[in-house]
Amino acid sequence: MPAEEASVLRIGIMGGTFDPIHFGHLLAAQEALVRLSLREVIFVPTGNSYQKSYRSVTPAEERYMMTFLATLDNPKFSVSRLEIDREDPSHTVDTLREMRYWYADQAVEFFFITGIDALMSMDTWTEYEKIPELCTIVAANRPGYDYEHYNLGNLPEKVRSRVLRLEIPLLSISSTEIRHRVAAGENLRYLLPHPVEQYIYKRGLYKDEDPGRDVVLKK
Repeated sequence: MPAEEASVLRIGIMGGTFDPIHFGHLLAAQEALVRLSLREVIFVPTGNSYQKSYRSVTPAEERYMMTFLATLDNPKFSVSRLEIDREDPSHTVDTLREMRYWYADQAVEFFFITGIDALMSMDTWTEYEKIPELCTIVAANRPGYDYEHYNLGNLPEKVRSRVLRLEIPLLSISSTEIRHRVAAGENLRYLLPHPVEQYIYKRGLYKDEDPGRDVVLKK
């Protein structure tokens, strides 16, 4: 790697509701960390997300704590309260802009890690056309969301040119399924970190979730 490239901080940013965070999220972040030679990955739990108005979301402090517990043993992972402490609805473009100020005195390149399904709905995000100016978009595949089932050509060229595809092992785990399993009294072991599992039980989270409801989560 040329010296000028080595001096650029390569920072991964993984935003999401994390309701709850699970091994699928952590694996995607770790794969991006290693394959893209990132210095660190910052997890950013959403605060008041306008994209989640169709369902009740667990309070931000609970989701922050679960994310903190899940990432505690990885020195390359950290958690930001940026969106949680923001009073206005959470928008990715605002988060990226604010993070730029964190590194105002350094050369930095952001890699925004998201799922391929979320990428295909990016045109619903606030000022989505500005996002490629602020970061490289890392599109990780998910079970049932393989690249060949999507036509990236439908995205604006400005977005397509800033997309990196990240193939990860397929783990059929979703936050929706975990919430439903809690409500149904089913096993959670090996779906998410043990401290997060214990936190969910201790706090009594997701007991009122409708186990029969099928909800598709978006970024």
